[in-house]
Amino acid sequence: MKVTLSALDTSESSFTPLVVIELAQDVKEETKEWLKNRIIAKKKDGVRRLLTSGIVIQVFPLHDSEALKKLEDTWYTRFALKYQPIDSIRGYFGETIALYFGFLEYFTFALIPMAVIGLPYYLFVWEDYDKYVIFASFNLIWSTVILEVWKRGCANMTYRWGTLLMKRKFEEPRPGFHGVLGINSITGKEEPLYPSYKRQLRIYLVSLPFVCLCLYFSLYVMMIYFDMEVWALGLHENSGSEWTSVLLYVPSIIYAIVIEIMNRLYRYAAEFLTSWENHRLESAYQNHLILKVLVFNFLNCFASLFYIAFVLKDMKLLRQSLATLLITSQILNQIMESFLPYWLQRKHGVRVKRKVQALKADIDATLYEQVILEKEMGTYLGTFDDYLELFLQFGYVSLFSCVYPLAAAFAVLNNFTEVNSDALKMCRVFKRPFSEPSANIGVWQLAFETMSVISVVTNCALIGMSPQVNAVFPESKADLILIVVAVEHALLALKFILAFAIPDKPRHIQMKLARLEFESLEALKQQQMKLVTENLKEEPKESGKEKAT
Repeated sequence: MKVTLSALDTSESSFTPLVVIELAQDVKEETKEWLKNRIIAKKKDGVRRLLTSGIVIQVFPLHDSEALKKLEDTWYTRFALKYQPIDSIRGYFGETIALYFGFLEYFTFALIPMAVIGLPYYLFVWEDYDKYVIFASFNLIWSTVILEVWKRGCANMTYRWGTLLMKRKFEEPRPGFHGVLGINSITGKEEPLYPSYKRQLRIYLVSLPFVCLCLYFSLYVMMIYFDMEVWALGLHENSGSEWTSVLLYVPSIIYAIVIEIMNRLYRYAAEFLTSWENHRLESAYQNHLILKVLVFNFLNCFASLFYIAFVLKDMKLLRQSLATLLITSQILNQIMESFLPYWLQRKHGVRVKRKVQALKADIDATLYEQVILEKEMGTYLGTFDDYLELFLQFGYVSLFSCVYPLAAAFAVLNNFTEVNSDALKMCRVFKRPFSEPSANIGVWQLAFETMSVISVVTNCALIGMSPQVNAVFPESKADLILIVVAVEHALLALKFILAFAIPDKPRHIQMKLARLEFESLEALKQQQMKLVTENLKEEPKESGKEKAT
């Protein structure tokens, strides 16, 4: 957008813009006039079509400098171990982002018991796998309890914010949706229509084979990693020097970096494919995207660990690979998601300030600088990547806890810095997003619960493979397998019992909701009685008129 200084001149008015709309350079004057009239008339139906056609490039709200400064002072500028100002975050960014930071804080504190218990296991009983039974059992109960308790905390927050009972409103077609103009049979509005069978053909004939091909490529890269491990181990056994002992970690580090690169490349491909599938609703688009990304990320990040644990049965290599993957991924995420964008944004800010200082026109230079600076900021694409990072971290901690108890401690250290880096990212790296109301963390609750169920199977299998447990059944492996399966089913039953026993909503909120429902029914009854009374009063008048006639 070619920015004209006159467009930003506020000397004749006290109006302060809250939202910036960037138009394409070749937009005609009559189009600008039409859009201005639509905005003045408080009608936004045309914005979606303008975004789809490319006339409008982007629409974003400006940061409120004063409110943002107050939020930063209480959030992350002063490093301290304290609770986040969740209500203030919600007031500035909306419920969806506030719920993410609330979950990040809760998950971090929930990891502390795992870290405290795991540290002595790491230091004193490293090879005694039978003693890990207690730790693994605690992990399985812990993973269930924290997710159920989170539901209660989430209900507390959203009830206070007034979004707990929020129902999904009818969704407008997403900006990228296209098709032949027609009349929607439900709404009666004219909008693009696209046959469902064409979308299904694209999903099953193109998207699904592509995802399978990517999964195969991920497994192929994993086998290359194991070849590198064999090469490094052989080199170390031949020389036995300190240099080669350090070299043993190089394949895992390289593989961790490759995993992060593949995850990011696949994310772009998944977004393109999901957009090409042409989903009408934003919710359908997000569900298909989440499914694609979760399947690939789970296999890409954890397939090598499952292979080492249950095919190679090399617990030493499993500990080494898990530690390297966890630590390397955390460092890369901190650099790529926060510090690198912040550094680039600082450089761009210096250039903008120099440009503003060179201007001698009679304009609001502060506003001009803010618009130009925020226009070039990155666009926050939602909480998907943030939840995905926590989901993978939860997998590293819960799936193989009986082999590497120190994973929770590293996760806690990472998340204490993650809170501040994510806060910095929201306030200084990205444009201010439009606030979105939410009642919970959505599909991610189900994703975390699914991971906790998988962790039951994984930990039981690892304990059953330990030498100490195998020594109890030296001759009958069938009995060992039956016992492990029985224990696994018992623990799964315990998980579901705990999930059922812990209410999703606290008692006081259940009482308030019940009271609200009772008052609503009473108000409806009174309204109905009032209508009946009014009808009864009108009937004698009508009968009198009939007699007169």
